[in-house]
Amino acid sequence: MTSEEKNFGTEVAENLPDTSTSLSTSPWWQKAWKSQRENLQIVIIALALAIVIRALVAEPRFIPSDSMVPTLRVGDRVVVEKISYYLEPPKTGDIVVFAPPEQLQEQGFTADQAFIKRVIGLPGQTVAVKKGLVYLNDKPLVEKYIAEPPKYQWGPYVVPENQYFVMGDNRNNSNDSSRWGFLPKKNIIGRAVLRFWPLERIGQV
Repeated sequence: MTSEEKNFGTEVAENLPDTSTSLSTSPWWQKAWKSQRENLQIVIIALALAIVIRALVAEPRFIPSDSMVPTLRVGDRVVVEKISYYLEPPKTGDIVVFAPPEQLQEQGFTADQAFIKRVIGLPGQTVAVKKGLVYLNDKPLVEKYIAEPPKYQWGPYVVPENQYFVMGDNRNNSNDSSRWGFLPKKNIIGRAVLRFWPLERIGQV
């Protein structure tokens, strides 16, 4: 190859148009999208996890009435877990959140108006309320958590299969099973396990 050919080749190479600048130039919105895409992905993942956790694991709830006084007061906020009842059935003493059964919906409550009460009677047990005491299978319960003894009579009735007898701790001011009947298991949303507000009363329930 002659020196002239070498020089020509060099000149051609040196005179090629510089495309690096034109290729890297892109609209401002593309640059903004690239810079924020990772943050957006993180937000989407966080929202998806929050939705899954709320639907399947746990959710916060606000106490709107005094039916569970003194255990829970108006304005308290609790964590409701939803896992344990897949593994074992509710027990006497559990505080459960539930969707209103048909009896309550017939009274005008909507399906999304959750209630919170304490489980008292389990399927197959006989429940009665008399002389200021609640009886399970003819044995009186020792209930240190109630506001005052009930001033009414109820039962005795046997709790049907897959249903529960629930009561508010504020026995004389609670719209519970003593008024509208038994709670189907399918209506139970979960179990209240922790009061996280107000901070001075944080703790298990």
